[in-house]
Amino acid sequence: MTAPRSGAVVAVKKCGGAEERVRGRRPAGTPGAMTAPRSGAVVAVGEGRTGFTYIELMATIAILMILAAAILPTAKVVRKRQKEIELRRQLRIIRTAIDGYHDAVRQGRIGGTDVKVGSEGYPPDLETLVKGVSQVGKVDVKLKFLRRVPFDPMTGKQEWGKRCYQDDPGDTSWCGENVWDVYSLSGGVGLDGSKYKEW
Repeated sequence: MTAPRSGAVVAVKKCGGAEERVRGRRPAGTPGAMTAPRSGAVVAVGEGRTGFTYIELMATIAILMILAAAILPTAKVVRKRQKEIELRRQLRIIRTAIDGYHDAVRQGRIGGTDVKVGSEGYPPDLETLVKGVSQVGKVDVKLKFLRRVPFDPMTGKQEWGKRCYQDDPGDTSWCGENVWDVYSLSGGVGLDGSKYKEW
């Protein structure tokens, strides 16, 4: 770019968004007179930009949408895994209570009318584990094995599938005589591909 002549004034005029340079001269010593640049100097006049352009805004929105699409499925997996951990914990609590009842029968701490023929020493239902049964040899003393029947985190209910001691491991119909095992009534499938009712 050619440097302005000595005494020349460089002004900038905006026209339709573009900048146009206009050269002019002012008498020396007059108010507002501009000192001419030295020979070889370059005068550049510009205006700073602030904010976002439309393209930058759209690009930012697109990136946020991609990130949200990646995060949402991960959050669903995390919630499902937490429910599965809770399901295993509740099943373990109930099965431990059933085994505790059975051990008490074998040890002679539960007997008489509380142990029905054909029960094989297992509780008649889950509510019995909560209400408790009389302890042999002690008056007004009950043995309790659960504070309450746990909720199935998959169904949100206190209902569980039950199997008798006489049933096959995969049976889904309860004989009604005793509770040897429990399983979830949910028809869902776990993250490992197995059915919840088979846990």
